[in-house]
Amino acid sequence: MLHLTAWTLARVFPSTAALPGLDAIDTKPFIRQLAREAPFTIRATMWASVLLFNLTPLLTLGIPLPAFLLSPARVDLHAQRLSGSPIYLLRQIVLMLKTIGGLAWGAMPEVRGRLTMPIYPEDSGRWRKS
Repeated sequence: MLHLTAWTLARVFPSTAALPGLDAIDTKPFIRQLAREAPFTIRATMWASVLLFNLTPLLTLGIPLPAFLLSPARVDLHAQRLSGSPIYLLRQIVLMLKTIGGLAWGAMPEVRGRLTMPIYPEDSGRWRKS
């Protein structure tokens, strides 16, 4: 599930000419930390969103394959159609992935530097104890 989550987050936060995306970094440490520290509802919703994102190309593209077997262009179209779906719960899949991915993306030193924001210091890992 770790690899699928990292792959999925990289698809909803791709690199552009202006900014790097989650495909430019290893998000696995972030995902592991999130799985350890986030409340159950966040973890369960994230895993469900990852699974549903990968299992719904049949609904958005009419292709009976999981998203991870599609071409990059088709995965992008799948994400676009999910986010614009008239069905609220389908739109929520992309919203949840963007919310979780945004936490990792917004902490990237490359992104913060390009947006002229201060770079975060190294995480002490003690937030639950302070």
